Amino acid sequence: MVGNPDFQTISGRDQAPELQEIETPEGELHLRFFMSDDDEFALPATGIRRIIEYAPDHITPVPNVSPLLLGTFNEQGRVIWVADLGQFLGHSKPMNTDRAEIPIIAVEDAGTMLGLAVSKIIGTDWLDVDALKATTDSSDVMAPFLKGEWPISLRDASSAHSASSVGKSLRLLDHIAILRSARWVA
Repeated sequence: MVGNPDFQTISGRDQAPELQEIETPEGELHLRFFMSDDDEFALPATGIRRIIEYAPDHITPVPNVSPLLLGTFNEQGRVIWVADLGQFLGHSKPMNTDRAEIPIIAVEDAGTMLGLAVSKIIGTDWLDVDALKATTDSSDVMAPFLKGEWPISLRDASSAHSASSVGKSLRLLDHIAILRSARWVA
């Protein structure tokens, strides 16, 4: 069996396999998602506790709280508040809850966890925070929660989304500012 030519390399001697170079990603890992069809945002992966898809009827509404909050749900014995991130950031229309599941990004800081309901989760991407630009076109409501933005390149637009993404920006949110906001008080 050892003498079988199928088990020998071209020169007949064992050779070390070629080392394959592994490409190191540049930047930091972020989660990309849509608030609406043309509002794309990112959150640093380090602040995200988990990503959940929950049926709207499993989110329990709570009376006499901020209208920005959709309610609560129980995740592994922990009660998590769920917020309509779009309305929190100043969108006029509330989240469409007439669907099978709502994507929720659970962010956490110093033991406080909050579920941010979004329209659609795209996925993760390595983004260069040094290339972040100052936000130029944001509302007064949204501005305190933005760290900056990246222009969406033609490559990004064709791979993930649509031609309508051209000329748009990918905005980086500050999850700590969102968690600590006084806007949650009714």
